[in-house]
Amino acid sequence: MTGTEVFTWTSRVYWEDTDAGGVVYYANYLKFLERARTEWLRTRGHSQREIVEQAGVLFVVARIEVDYRRAARLDDLLFVSCEPKAEGRVTLQFAQRITLGSPTGELVVEALIRAACVDARTFRPKRIPEFVL
Repeated sequence: MTGTEVFTWTSRVYWEDTDAGGVVYYANYLKFLERARTEWLRTRGHSQREIVEQAGVLFVVARIEVDYRRAARLDDLLFVSCEPKAEGRVTLQFAQRITLGSPTGELVVEALIRAACVDARTFRPKRIPEFVL
């Protein structure tokens, strides 16, 4: 994993994503970010279920930094980027952005997520499987 690989996933804002003000509820941006990381993994030929069943590991979020830049609203088309970078043997860091209308559109959210690889049974840190890297 070189750290220069950027994956982009698109999604639309649905009614269920919004709050009483008609904008995306702040915690729901984390769902968009999570889905993009999952789809990044899927484009590499793997699923979360497969990793648990075959390698016996899970990825858990250990840290999140989020900067909210502007609101997204009902029916907006979102582009969610995911740029993974290995951080040692156990953690991955994902630089992520959500933009409006295109990958270079107006910035909605900027986030840095650190995910740790853990044993699926014990939840103790475990080396990231090579096939993920």
